[in-house]
Amino acid sequence: MSVQRLNSLRKKLDRENLDGMIVTHLDHIRYLVGFTGTAGLLIVNKRGADFFTDVRYTFQAGKQVKGARVHTAKAGLIAALSDFPGLNVKNRKYGFVSEYLTVQHHGMLREKLPNAVLIEADEVVRELGWVKEKQEIEWIEKAVAISDTAFERVLQLVRPGVREKDLAAELEYQMTMLGSEKPAFETILASGYRSAMPHGMASRKKIAKGDFVTFDFGATVCGYVSDMTRTVVIGKATARQRKIYGIVKRAQAAAIRKMKPGASSKAVDAAARRTIEKAGFGKNFGHGTGHGIGYFIHVGPRLSPLTDDKLMINNVITVEPGIYIEGWGGVRIEDDVVVTRTGPRVLNRAEKKLLEL
Repeated sequence: MSVQRLNSLRKKLDRENLDGMIVTHLDHIRYLVGFTGTAGLLIVNKRGADFFTDVRYTFQAGKQVKGARVHTAKAGLIAALSDFPGLNVKNRKYGFVSEYLTVQHHGMLREKLPNAVLIEADEVVRELGWVKEKQEIEWIEKAVAISDTAFERVLQLVRPGVREKDLAAELEYQMTMLGSEKPAFETILASGYRSAMPHGMASRKKIAKGDFVTFDFGATVCGYVSDMTRTVVIGKATARQRKIYGIVKRAQAAAIRKMKPGASSKAVDAAARRTIEKAGFGKNFGHGTGHGIGYFIHVGPRLSPLTDDKLMINNVITVEPGIYIEGWGGVRIEDDVVVTRTGPRVLNRAEKKLLEL
C-alpha cells in the first residue's frame, strides 16, 4: 500500500519537474508510509525515500514505516539532514507544502540543504487520498457505524437541564468505548440560540425545552474518520422548526442525488443551495455543502460554489447543508457519502426525521 502511494507521488513529481518532495504534515506522512507518531519528516525522491524521527519513536518507526529508510535524528529533524550529503545535491529541486511549513522551518531547510532549490508545490499533494482504496472505505464505514451507535445511545440522555459539555463528553466516551481511537475533531454541540453557530463548541449552557440541539462529531478507526451531524428538538417542535428542518432535509437529499462520477462539486453544492434559496433562506446558508474525508477530516473534493472539482469513484464526501438564524437557532444535517460507479451510497444509518425528545 505504502509503495503504491509513494510511486503515485513520484509520478506527480515527474509531472511537476521536481526531484523530490519534503513532507512535514504528519497526516500526509501517515498516509504515505504508515507512521503514527508525533515527530516525523519524510523526503521522497525519485528512487527512494528517507524518514526522520527522534529517539522516542525509533522502535515504533522501525515497525510502522514502509517504503522509506528510517533515520533517528540526534538533534532536530531538519538539523539531521546535514548528515546526509546525498540529499544536498546542487540544484536538486525539492517541493514542499506551504500550508504545513512555517517560515522558521523553511529557513532551517534552506540552511541545512544550501545547494538544493526549494519550491512551493502544494498541488502535488492536493488530491492525495481523495480516491479511496477498498480498505480505506471499510475503515471509514466502521468509524461511521461507531458514530451512529454513539449518537443513538446519547439520545437517551438528552433532556432539559443537561449541559452541552456533559453531552459532548458522553458522546466522545461512547465512541471510545465502541472502538474509536479518538474524536475525529472537537465535538460541536450547540443548543437553542447557540445552534445558529455552525461551529458552536459545547458550552456549559443547559439545554432547555423548545431548543434545537445540533450534534456534529466523528470517530476515528485506523486513522480514518467519520463526520456526521444531526439536529433534534427538545419537546414538541413548533411549525417554524418543522419548516426549517424540512427545508434542510430536502436540500441534503437534492445534493446527494447529484453525486455521480464526473459530477461537478459546484453543481452538487448548487443543488442544495437552490433548495434553500427558493425557500427564502439563502442568506442563512453561508458555508460549503460538504468536503471529502479520509485520513484526516478535511480533504477534497469540496462541495462549494468556489470549487469545481470533478467527483470520482470512491470519493467519500460529507453532505451538510444548514440554515442558521441568529438569535433563534439553526439546523444542519450531515451524512458521509461514497461516490460509486452507479451513484451515491450513504454510509450513515442514524435517523434523519426530526426527533422530538
